[in-house]
Amino acid sequence: MKMKSILLGICLAFSLVACGPKDADIQKDIDAKLRDMPGVRVAVQDGVATISGICKDDPFKQNVESTVKGIKGVKSVVNNCDIPEPDAAPDPAAIVINSDTTLDKSVNEVVKAYNGVSATVADGVVTLSGEIKRNELHPLMQSVQELKPKKVENKLTIK
Repeated sequence: MKMKSILLGICLAFSLVACGPKDADIQKDIDAKLRDMPGVRVAVQDGVATISGICKDDPFKQNVESTVKGIKGVKSVVNNCDIPEPDAAPDPAAIVINSDTTLDKSVNEVVKAYNGVSATVADGVVTLSGEIKRNELHPLMQSVQELKPKKVENKLTIK
């Protein structure tokens, strides 16, 4: 009887963990909350929300981050949102996106420093895959964003 109770408790614990929000559900909630915040994109992988794009100023950037942190299921937030220089109004048509050749070479140089991480480039989109330590994720994402891709897809698994 004791063994059955223990097994039942373990099964219940696993089922509660498995019922947590899925990345797609978290993404849907984030997209709904950020609908009125243009220029900002968020990608969710394993509950880690990575913010990218252009934020008009620091308070806006902090507001986006706190909004994303408040979404159920978000474990942590990597805020890679850029803030333009005060005298340089962001013109979406003027945003430079590097060529795939340039991106591929540069991204592979950056990724070398992160054991277990690989990257592919297609149509200006950098896709990161493999495994990474949590404390290495932010610096990697920031370094890749600085290379001016169209988008960064984070498919990394956090160790």
